[in-house]
Amino acid sequence: MEKAIITPYIQQRPSTKRPYSSLRTALALSLLVVCVYTGLFTRTLDAKSSFAKVPINAPQIIRKCSTLNVIPGPPSDFGSRKKSDRYVPGTNPTLIKNATIWTGNVQGLEIILGDLLLDKGMIQAVGEIPGHLLNTYHHLSVIDANGSWLSPGIVDLHSHLGDQSSPKLSGSADTNSRKGLVQPWLRSLDSLNTHDDAYQLSISGGVTTAVILPGSANAIGGQAFVIKLRPTKERSSSSMLLEPPFTFNGTGIEEVQPPRWRQLNQYPCSGKHPCRVYSGTRMDTIWAYRQGYEEARKLKVKQDAYCEKASGAVAGHWDNIGDFPEDLQWEALVDVLRGKIQNHCYEAVDLDGIVRLTNEFKFSIAAFHHAHETYLVPDLLKKAYGQTPAVALFATKARYKRESYRGSEFAPRILAENEIQVVMKSDHPVLNSRFLLHEAQQAHYFGLTSNLALASVTSTPAQTMGQGHRIGFIRKGYDADVVLWDSHPLAIGATPKQVFIDGIAQLGSPFVRPKSKALQHAPETPNFEEEKKAALEFDGLPPLGPKESVSDVVIFQNFDTLFMDMGNGVKQVFAKDHLGAPQIAVVQNGKLNYIGASEGYSSNLTMTPRTVDLLGGSLAPGLLSYGSRLGLVHIAGEATTQDGEVFDILTDKVPSVLGRNAAVIRAVDGLQFTTRDALLAYRSGVTTAVTAPYSSGLLAGLSTAFNTGAAHKLIDGAIMQDEVALHVSLSLSSSVSVSTQIAMLRRLLSGGARGDLELQISKVLEGKIPLVVDVHNADIMASLIQLKSDIQEQTKSVIQMTFAGASEAHLLAREIGAASVGVIVSPIRPFPSFWDMRRILPGPPLTQYNAISTLLANNVTVGVGVESDGAWAVRHTRFDVSWAAIEAGGHISREEAIALASSNLEKLLGLASGTVSSSLVATTGGTILDFESKVVAVASAERGVVDLF
Repeated sequence: MEKAIITPYIQQRPSTKRPYSSLRTALALSLLVVCVYTGLFTRTLDAKSSFAKVPINAPQIIRKCSTLNVIPGPPSDFGSRKKSDRYVPGTNPTLIKNATIWTGNVQGLEIILGDLLLDKGMIQAVGEIPGHLLNTYHHLSVIDANGSWLSPGIVDLHSHLGDQSSPKLSGSADTNSRKGLVQPWLRSLDSLNTHDDAYQLSISGGVTTAVILPGSANAIGGQAFVIKLRPTKERSSSSMLLEPPFTFNGTGIEEVQPPRWRQLNQYPCSGKHPCRVYSGTRMDTIWAYRQGYEEARKLKVKQDAYCEKASGAVAGHWDNIGDFPEDLQWEALVDVLRGKIQNHCYEAVDLDGIVRLTNEFKFSIAAFHHAHETYLVPDLLKKAYGQTPAVALFATKARYKRESYRGSEFAPRILAENEIQVVMKSDHPVLNSRFLLHEAQQAHYFGLTSNLALASVTSTPAQTMGQGHRIGFIRKGYDADVVLWDSHPLAIGATPKQVFIDGIAQLGSPFVRPKSKALQHAPETPNFEEEKKAALEFDGLPPLGPKESVSDVVIFQNFDTLFMDMGNGVKQVFAKDHLGAPQIAVVQNGKLNYIGASEGYSSNLTMTPRTVDLLGGSLAPGLLSYGSRLGLVHIAGEATTQDGEVFDILTDKVPSVLGRNAAVIRAVDGLQFTTRDALLAYRSGVTTAVTAPYSSGLLAGLSTAFNTGAAHKLIDGAIMQDEVALHVSLSLSSSVSVSTQIAMLRRLLSGGARGDLELQISKVLEGKIPLVVDVHNADIMASLIQLKSDIQEQTKSVIQMTFAGASEAHLLAREIGAASVGVIVSPIRPFPSFWDMRRILPGPPLTQYNAISTLLANNVTVGVGVESDGAWAVRHTRFDVSWAAIEAGGHISREEAIALASSNLEKLLGLASGTVSSSLVATTGGTILDFESKVVAVASAERGVVDLF
C-alpha cells in the first residue's frame, strides 16, 4: 500500500527572531532552583523584597520552555555510553572473525578485512582486535566468517509492518483511519501488532529496523514510530520502539530529554488515496494542509508568547501566567514547524505544492516517499525550505496508478547524480520487506553506484530518520545490528547467514547454501546510458519499441552459450569452452536457420547481413509469463485504462443476454497491446504472456497467449493462441463458502453447464484444454485432487489440472505429484498475505528447501508466475528464476531454471510445444539468467523479425 510517509523531522533554518534566549531561560531556571520556598512562593528580585505567587509547576514550565526549540538528537554523552539502552542482560558477547566488512563509512566506500566484537548490545571493536581485549571476555561466542560479507542491518524507511499485519484479517486491519483528511494526532504505535507473521520473515532478509507508518487514506495520516524488529521479553509494542519521544513507567508519561526525532506521515492528494477517500481534489488537500498548519502556527505563537512571559517571571511577573498552551490534536504539527517532518508524494504537481507549503510555513522535510517524478524535477526539490529532502523509492514498481505512470528504473541513479540522497524502501506489505535488499540490487543494476545502493538501505535511511548516530553503520559504539551474508549483498539471491539485533542472534538454526565465487563481488552494471537519457528527454515516457526491426538476415556472433527448447525441455546446446572454432547463429525472417562455425555458413545473399556482436553473451529461448493482468491493463488504478473485471457467476447479477451458465469470457477480446509493462517485459526477454480475464469470483474464463512486443492483435504472430485454458478460482477470502465453490465446480464438471460453458467444460474433460485453478490453501487443494479423481472416474475422462498460486502446495507435494497435477508457483518468493497463504515454505535461511525444489523433488511439473497485480514485475522473470536456482543450491540447473518460465509453463497451460521457443533472446554480459546481462535483441519467428534494442 503505498502509504504514508514519515521520517524524522529535519532541522529547519535558524529563525531570525528569538522569542526567548537560551541564556535568559537558563538563568531563570537557575534562579528558580535557588529561590523556591515550599514550592508555593519565592522571593522576587526587586529592591522592595516583596513576595509574589509562583505556580507550583514553575520548574516544569521553565524546563518546557527551555527545550521547546531544541533540535532533537541524542544526549551529549551518547558517544561514551558503555552499553545500549536496548541491551538484554545475559546476552553473550560475540566475535565475528575473518569478515569482509562493509562499514558504510567514507560514503560507503570503506571495506575492512577483519573482525567484529559485539557486547552489551553495541559494537565494541572493528578490524584488528587486540588479544588482551578478547581475553577480558568470558563465554565469548565465536563465528568464523571465512571472508563472508558483513554489513549493517537493513533499515526500512517506509513500512506498515505490524499495522497492516499478515495474514490480513479484519481484526487487525489498523492501517488507515477514515475519520478526517488531516489527523496528525493519530499514532501508528497504537495499532502496532506484535503478532504479525512477517516480523521473522523480514528479519530473515536482514531487516533490523523499520519506520512504521499509518496509512495514506488521509492527507496527514498521523505519527509514525521507529522499531527494532526482534521480539522482546516484555512482548509489547512499546518495548520494540527505538528512541521513542516519551517514556512511561507507571507514574505517568514523560517527554524524553533531550527531545528525540518524531515522525509524521503526510500524503498529498494523488488520486488513489486522500482524493478518492474524501472525494476531493488536490486543491482541497492543499487547503486542508494549510488549515492544519495554520492552527499549528497559531498554537506555536501562543506557546512562544507564553514562554517569553515565563522567562521574565523571575523578575516578579508570575501573575496570571496561566497554563502552557497545549493541544493534543495539533502538537505534532507544532513540532513540525519547530523543525521536523517527512513527506509522501508522487507527481511534480504534488511535489511543487508541498515545496510551496514548506516555504509558507517554514518547515523542513526529511524525505519524499514514492515520489515517482522526483527524478524529473531535482531542482524543485532543492527549493524546499531548509535541507534538500531525501527521496524514498521503489526500484521498478510503477504504473500501478496514474501518479506512478512516469516512474523510471533510472530514478535512483539520476537523483544521486543530482546530489540528492536516495533511499530504497518496501512499503511493506506492498513489497515484502524481507527482500528490501533486492530493491537496492535492482537500483544498482540500473546504474546506481554500489556504495550508494548499499547505503540506500542502511546508512542513508538511518540518517534520514534521525538515527544515524546509532544504526546504519558499523562503527565502535553503534548498536550491534549487523548481518552476515552468504554472498555480496548486491548479488542476486544474497541471503543472511545470521542476523544480529542488539547483539542477539535472530536465526536459531539457519540453513546456509554455498554460493559461487562469482556471487562474492558486486555485479557489473550494464550500460543503460542511452535509456537513462531517453527517460529524461521524453519526460518519463521514453519510447519502448525496438530501435530497429530487421526482417532479413541477422548473424549473432561471439556468444559463449546457447540454450534451446529441444521439445523435451530446455537444453544447453553448447558452451564456448567446449568448441574450438568461433560459432555463429544465423536468423532469417525471425527464424533460426543455422548454428555452427562461421566458416561453415554460406548464403546466396545479395546484401551484407546485419551482424550483432554479443561480447561473450548468450542466446536462449524467449520466456513466458502467467498470472498478471499483462495486456489487459495500462494503469491498474485507473478503470478507464483496462479491460475490467468479469461477472462472478455465484454472486453477481449476470446480464440475461449472456446467460448465467452460458457465456465464457475470453481474454483475447479485451487485449490491449503496447502497454508499457508489456513492452518492458519484451525488452527483458519475456516474449510471450498468457493472460486470463480478471475475476475475483469462481469463473474467470478463457486465457489467451500473445506476443508482448506486438503493436496490435491484427499483426501476424501477435496472438500466439486465441484460447489457452479455462480458469477458475477458489479461496477462503470469497464471500461464498468454500464448500459452495467446490459444489458449483463439481456441478459444472458433472454436466451441469449449459451453452458455451458446457462446450468449454467438455474440452476440459476431453483433455483438450487445461483447467487452471487459482488456489493457495492446502485443504482446498486436497478437495480439488479428490474432485478430479471423482470426476475422472465418473466421466472416464483425463483432466489436466494445474494449481496456480499454490502457496501451500508443498504440504501436499507427494499427493499433487501422484495426482498428475501441475503447479504454477506465484508469487515465486512466498508471503503469507492471507489466511489461506499462511503456511508457506520460506526457504533459506529459515527452511532448508523452498516450495519449488520440494515440488520438483516429488515429480511435480512446476512453473513460475506473477501475482495478479504484478504486471510491472513481469520484466524480472529471468532474474526470478535465476534466484530460484541459486536458492536451491544446485538442485535446479540453469536449463531447469529457464524451463520454469518457458517449456514447463507451456505444458502446464496447454500451449503447443515450441510456442515460446519460437522466439530467441540475445543477451550481452552473460546468460539470460545473469544479473550482469542485458537483453539486446529478440528474434520472433511468429512475427518474422529480429528486434534490436
